[in-house]
This record gives sequence, C-alpha cells and structure tokens, in this order.
Amino acid sequence: MTFRSQKFAILPMYLGGLLICVPMSNARAQSSILGFTASDAAHEAQIEGKFKSIPSPDEERRQHRIFTAEPHVAGSPRNNELARYIADQWRTEGFEVVIRRYDVYGSNPKFTSLEMVAPVHYRAGLRELPVRGDSDSKDKAISAAWSGMSASGEVTAPLVYAHSGNPEDYDYLRQQGISVKGKVVLVRYSNPYSYRGFKALTAQREGAAAILIYSDPAEDGYKKGKVVPEGPWGPEYHIQRGAITYDFMVPGDPLTPGWASVEGAKRIPASEAVSIPKIMALPLSWHDAKPLLADMDGPVAPAEWQGGLPIKYRLGGNRVRVHVKIEMDNSTQPYYVVEGRITGSERPDEWIVLGNHRDAWVFGGVDPSSGTASMMELTRALGQMAKAGTRPKRTIIVCSWDGEEVGLTGSTEWGEQFVDDLRQKAVAYINVDSSTSGPKFHGQAVASLAPMLVETTRSLSDPSGKSLYDAWKESTTLDRLQAKDLTEVRDSNLADTRIGSGSDHTVFLNFVGMPVLGLQFDGPYGVYHSAYDDYFWMNHFGDPGYRYHTLMTQLWGVLALRLSNADLLPFDFASYAANVREFVNEMEKGKDMSQLDLKPVVDAIDEFEAAGKRLNESETRSLASGAIDPKLADKINHGAMQVERNWLNPDGIPGRPWFKHILYGARYTYAHLELPGLTEAVEKQDWVTARQQAEILRGALANNVKLVNDLDSVLNQAAAQSGK
Repeated sequence: MTFRSQKFAILPMYLGGLLICVPMSNARAQSSILGFTASDAAHEAQIEGKFKSIPSPDEERRQHRIFTAEPHVAGSPRNNELARYIADQWRTEGFEVVIRRYDVYGSNPKFTSLEMVAPVHYRAGLRELPVRGDSDSKDKAISAAWSGMSASGEVTAPLVYAHSGNPEDYDYLRQQGISVKGKVVLVRYSNPYSYRGFKALTAQREGAAAILIYSDPAEDGYKKGKVVPEGPWGPEYHIQRGAITYDFMVPGDPLTPGWASVEGAKRIPASEAVSIPKIMALPLSWHDAKPLLADMDGPVAPAEWQGGLPIKYRLGGNRVRVHVKIEMDNSTQPYYVVEGRITGSERPDEWIVLGNHRDAWVFGGVDPSSGTASMMELTRALGQMAKAGTRPKRTIIVCSWDGEEVGLTGSTEWGEQFVDDLRQKAVAYINVDSSTSGPKFHGQAVASLAPMLVETTRSLSDPSGKSLYDAWKESTTLDRLQAKDLTEVRDSNLADTRIGSGSDHTVFLNFVGMPVLGLQFDGPYGVYHSAYDDYFWMNHFGDPGYRYHTLMTQLWGVLALRLSNADLLPFDFASYAANVREFVNEMEKGKDMSQLDLKPVVDAIDEFEAAGKRLNESETRSLASGAIDPKLADKINHGAMQVERNWLNPDGIPGRPWFKHILYGARYTYAHLELPGLTEAVEKQDWVTARQQAEILRGALANNVKLVNDLDSVLNQAAAQSGK
C-alpha cells in the first residue's frame, strides 16, 4: 500500500463559482514502493533520502549561469566547449565518459533580410533590442532572425496573411479567390498551435515562395499580461527562432535516415532527403510584422484570424510586396553527444537512460538550460553517492544531446547507433527538455509506467509545502476546469499518456521501442526560443529561488533510482491495456466505423488487461513473500522489457517507415497521435489499410498476452516450488 499522510489542511480555491477543496500534505517516505520487497523498499527509501539531500538551489543556479552565459546554438564553438565542460565534470564525479561525434547535415545562417518594397518602404530589423536590467540582452553574439533548415534564395513577391498556416487556412484563402502560389505568406506561431515545420511544409505544398512566421501578442505577448522586463511575456522585439525540419517524417540527420551518421556511414544526396525543406523561412517579431499587416489590402480576415495588434487584419495578396533574401550554410558539420554512465552493481546489462539536450537557439534560459542545470546536479548527486559506496543495481546512462533544436539530431543518431543494444538492455528513457518555466508539474509516461510516476510524486515535497503529488493533482484539476473538462482527476488519468514528438524521447519510443517518461514544470512563458529566454528571465519570473530546478533533480533522480534498484521492474500492463482501450474509443468517436470490425482488437485488449492484472497480483505476492531469486527476477524483468518492443512494426507507419510504434506516433504538427497507422487510415477512409493496421495491432496484443501470461506462469511455478 502507498503511504498517505494523515495530516491535511484544506485549501479552498474558487474557479468559475466552484469551490474546490484540495488536501495539502507534506511528502513522507513511502512504506511500500512498486517493484520492491518490503525490506528493499525500506533500503530504497534510505537511498532516496540521501540522494534528495544533495541537490542544492545554489548549485542549480551556478550551473544554470554557466550554461546561459553565452549563446550556444548547435554546432557552435561555445556549444562544443560546453560538451567538454560536461564531460570533465562527469569524469570528476566518477562517471565513465565518452564524447561521441556525429557528422550531420546542419544549418547555420549567413545572411537574412526582409524589406517591404510596396506600397511603402520598410526594412525589418530582424533583431531583438536590449531590455532594461538584462545585461545578457546586449550580447553582440545574439543572432539575427533565422530559421533552421531554411532554403536559400531571393524573391520579391506579394504578401498574403494565412493565419496559422494550416491546410484549412489555405482552403479559406482559396474560397476568397486568393492564391499563394509564388507569393510570400505571413503566418502566426500559434492559433491554433502547429509545429513551424508543418507550416513550412504546408506553404511549400501550396507553392508559396517563402514563409514568414511571427509571434502575435495575442499568443505570447502583452495580451497575456506584463512583458519583459516587468513580466514573463514576450516583448515587442522577441523573435521565436526554430528549425523547420520535416522531422515528423524522419528525425535526425537527413542524410542518414534510419542509421547513425558515424564515420564511414552511407549518406544519401540532400535532394533525396525527405526531411529537408525546399522553402525559404524566416521568423519575425510582432514589431517587424506590424507594418506589413497594417498596409495589407484584400478582404478583412475573419474574427478568429484577428490578432492582438491594434489594426484590422486583412488577407492581402496584392498591395504589399516584400523582398526576402536568405543565405544559409546547410552543410555537414560535427555534433557531439556526451555520454556518462555508472555501471550497475548487480545488473550492469540493464540500462536506465536519462537525457537532456544542450544546444539552445540563444541562451536557452528555460529551453534547455534549466534542464541541463538539473541534469548536472543529478549527476553530482549520483556520483557522490557512488563514491561513498551506494551504486545503482542497474546501469544508469546520462546523455547530453546535441542538435535537438535542429531535428532531434544527437539523440536520434545515438539511438540509431545503439538500437540493437538498447532493444536488448534498455529498461526506460527519462527525458527532461526544460526543467521549469513555472510551478505546474506536467508528467508524461507510457501507461505501463504511469502508476510508478504517480506513486513517486507522493514521496517528494513541492516548494508550495504540499507533496508534489497533491500540487500536481490540484493544478491538473484547475487546468481541466478552465478547459471545461469535467473529467475527474484520478491517479489513473493524472499522468499524460498521450505522447507526441518534438523532443529527444522520440527515437527511444518510436524507433527503439523503449518505455519513456517526460518531466517538466510549466508556467507563463512568452519568450520561447528568443534572446530573452535567459538567466534574467529565470531569476525574475521562471524560478527565482531555483527550487523547482532542485525538485526536478530530485524527481528525475528518484525515478531513475527506483527503476535501477527495483526487484521486479514496476511495469503495469493492466494499466497499459486500459489506456489502449481508451485510444481505440477515442479513435472511433464520431466516425462511421461500419467498414471496419474492431471486435478482435477489443477482445485482445480485454485479454491483455486480464493478463496484466494476473501478473500484477502474482508480482505483489512474490514481493510480499520476501527475497526473490535473482535468476527468477532476471527472467521476469527481461520478459517485461520485451513488451514495449512488441509494439514495434518493422515496416513502420504507412508513409513514415522510420516511426515504428503502433500505439504512439505524432501528427505532422507534433501533436500526439495514438494508434498512428490505424488512425490515419481511418481518417482517410482507406479501409484496406485500416484493416491491415488493425490486424497488426491485434497481432501485437496477442503476442503481449502470451508473453505476460508466460511471465505469470513462471512466477506461479516458482512460488509453488518454494511453497510460498
């Protein structure tokens, strides 16, 4: 049983006239832990207590300052210098360290410019001006506006306002008689959200000559609240840089799709690489977008297209003409992944992998340097404990990824290089992209690890004084109420099990077939990928006391230690089955499914859930009986690790063979997409493919039913032989 504090205070909160009473409690050591015998749980609690006492807010701040001191985009000398710094730190802490080089197709700007040449002349500054009190914002190394993987070129053409740049926006423009072929399109970053690479691909497919993507104050500026330096939202000149790589098709090095870009690797021609865009792209501040929008002609944009600027937004297409010139250095360059490991004391060939990317568009105050600071405190604590004689039972591998911002590059190349080892040895991957932009915890997990994540948060104290579990449940309840979602927040739905793409977990889940967890604290954050996402912002708005940085280190480390030290790996396959059933129900909702019989799939889900429940009960009995024979534990654990691999389809998703997981995928927008092959076929009403994908799903479920039943039989036979 999980320990619950018996001391509660009731926090009254009002939202929309509703009174919410939220129990507050301090975290305490747990008397039982999923996957541990009683005696080992007590020992684990002691280990976790020692670990949690080591991370320090002052050290988090010190490390954060090191990583935010200078801009460090992927491939830059400063980013490579930071790789060497990390390696040196980890060696000092006792880690086995390797720096791995990958020669990849990278992206850097040579020259970017934007001018309005009619009806009046305006030259966009494409620069972020310094703000009061923030000395880093004066750094001359801050780049002008640029988009990673943009094509080079030059064009003078009419400008069209295309809202968020999604396909339905171009459908509306066509209805108004406006074509974007050969023209430049101006789109907003979020309304609704879609990944900038999808905006670029959509514009490319529509025949546009270039795409300009700007940050409207309605999304992340003064319409949200106070802007930097008075508040956390984006000021007039902030520019959201970012890559437009089509990594929703193939992430990683575009020239080595599906294999690692190591020395001597085969490389395809850039002309054949599906993830390289063929359109020019440039990000803008709203300061530079406003003159363009103000002079546009054409029909008035619909109400939902109107933004936060004090002008009437029009569709354009004739009056405003712009000159765009972009020169890029898109060429092969070295990226460096730093890999450190503490070899397990008992099960060295079972791996827990942890990762955060190092490269930033500028300073990376939140993204990724907050996560990097937490990672450095994590390794310091693990190293200190290992030197004192407390080593994890399983091997812990920590990686500093490079080139995540360009196309999830470093993690993808590393995952592709070691795919065979990972499929044999890896237990799970825990990703922290950014530690914090505020106090609200967001935890993602494949459903088999969701119960473990929820349980772990009960053992940690939130800076608010509650347990992290209570703080998480409270903020999730409020978020759902604000979204008019009346679903009750329960342990079974607290963790987010809808996992899309856009970070370094992608290769491990979608290509390798590893269970993944993702951790982050969120808050008001309007300076994403801009020069204002820096040390000043973090110390004034994101996490002034570095308390959430420290909590992230504690949570990340405790999760890693529980996976490393568990007697039986804490997978819950009954929970996974229930989640898959939800995926099927959500896919069917509102659709005519008369052409597809999913009863065999549903029956297989029921069988998988029943098998998972039986295994849970058998594991609980085995753990309660005391020490488990190591050979028996190895057999159960190795089998349990295979469940995630069984969700892989070697042929991949139709049209995107790199993505091989049949339960998890991502739309081109980066948004989560469950049952990707089946769902996309159903949405296209391609019933032949849908039936094929349904059979693949049913077959994978059947394989996992057999596997879980076999594990249950092994446990029961061992119990019968021992008389327990």
